[in-house]
Amino acid sequence: MIIVSRFVVFWALVLALQAVPLAAQQLVVSDKPEDVSITIYRAPDRGDRPINAGWPQGYALITETRTINLPAGEALVRFEGVAEGLFPESAIITGLPNGVREKNRDARLLSPQGLVDAYLKRAVSITRTDKATGVSRTENVFITAGPDGGVIFESDAGFEALRCTGLPERMTFSEVPAGLSAKPTLSILTTSERSTSAKLTLTYLASGFDWQANYVATVRKSEAGEQTKMDLFAWLTVANGGKQSFDNADMMVIAGEPNREAREDQVRPTGGPLQIRCWPMQRTDQVPYRTGYPPPPPPPPPPPAMAMMDAAGGESIIVTAQRRNGEMLEMAAPVAAVVAEQEDLGDLKLYRVPERVTVNGKGQKQVAMIVQPDVRYDRVYVADARDYSGDSAPLSYILRSRNDEKSGLGVPLPAGQVAVFENSPVGPLLAGEGDLPDRAIDNEVEILVGQSSDVRLSVNELRRTKSKSYQRATISNARDHPVDVEMEIPYEIAGRARGVEKIDGVPTWRVTVPAHDEAELDYSIQLR
Repeated sequence: MIIVSRFVVFWALVLALQAVPLAAQQLVVSDKPEDVSITIYRAPDRGDRPINAGWPQGYALITETRTINLPAGEALVRFEGVAEGLFPESAIITGLPNGVREKNRDARLLSPQGLVDAYLKRAVSITRTDKATGVSRTENVFITAGPDGGVIFESDAGFEALRCTGLPERMTFSEVPAGLSAKPTLSILTTSERSTSAKLTLTYLASGFDWQANYVATVRKSEAGEQTKMDLFAWLTVANGGKQSFDNADMMVIAGEPNREAREDQVRPTGGPLQIRCWPMQRTDQVPYRTGYPPPPPPPPPPPAMAMMDAAGGESIIVTAQRRNGEMLEMAAPVAAVVAEQEDLGDLKLYRVPERVTVNGKGQKQVAMIVQPDVRYDRVYVADARDYSGDSAPLSYILRSRNDEKSGLGVPLPAGQVAVFENSPVGPLLAGEGDLPDRAIDNEVEILVGQSSDVRLSVNELRRTKSKSYQRATISNARDHPVDVEMEIPYEIAGRARGVEKIDGVPTWRVTVPAHDEAELDYSIQLR
């Protein structure tokens, strides 16, 4: 009996404790930061590829300041409007009276897709309206599949697909599921001994950001014998792949490669519109072409090129340049109203935008980054002997300079894409586009522009023995001025060849070809 009594007392105590009401968990929502700072890092290993427009592969360090009213006791604080790619394990929150007990990232968004996803295997109401009578009929159905690729539900009539009956339909949900927010949200649990107002600082890492430098090199007009110069301008291009905008933010970017351990991207919150597809969705004459069907009609011809008719009925071509005193004006470099300020950050470089800006969701922003007029450069035609055999072919050319003050530079040059413009008789034209890797001060700078049909190269084998191949390289110059050419010969050269020296370990023929002339080089390659 004693044992039984203790058993009964034990369970009576358990039931009594369960009957005692616990302190209610109170909800505090912070939907807008008062101050935001964003520091964006480039996507590692992106190389010379452009920014991924769908979901940028870089990341950002975001710091937000928010003021909340904490109640006494336990509270669930929801920080709404954080970055979509937030890493919850990186979040640091300061300013709470008793710190953070637990933190979670809400991965579902309030949207048509999010609602259907939350109501899978649950009942909803479907209302259909008869087009002829205007009478609406509502019935309860059970969602069995969705939302990707369509929504399937089960009704009294069997299984059906949403909006595939031809009748206007709408779904009605009984309530908004818990944890479903209209914005990406970070939730924390905390406690406070008394009601108080707390100014919090929320700092976290988030994926879905990226940046790069976009250079515009404008070649200036020069006379024969003058030092060639160009104006170098760089845009700082920032991309935000998430749907959240950051208003009036203090924005910075980091150039270089921080030592960050690789990890998988955070799963993006689910949400968005429903993707409903039914068949057929067109008239029969709009169905895509298939075997056995007549092909679709050809597309309409493109609109005629923009032109202006003169009084005599002829066409006069419209160009973008302007004339003054019969001469074509040179293209001016972009004008910068605000230029990002460069700072040192250890071995890295930090570029700070001096004014607060808005970083829009699903958008890009450009701010002037580098403005360097009158940069001295040399135009050099380059080739690899392996790529030329038989008939002559055009050579590529580069713009070469040195990143020092003497050449008009002397500033760190982050990696980016370069568009080169040159003046012509009809105005400034895009000569070519290339890539520029990171270049520190005193490094050599080379911008590959494109090919020139006026400077050509042919490499022909004259004869061959068991141990050697005797070859002749011929460079022709159809331009009105001399050109400098560098041809790499990535082989083991037998003996000595006139004008050939090793550059970065590769035998290279350096020669200046006079205007409307040719240059030849005979050399032999050691065969293995």
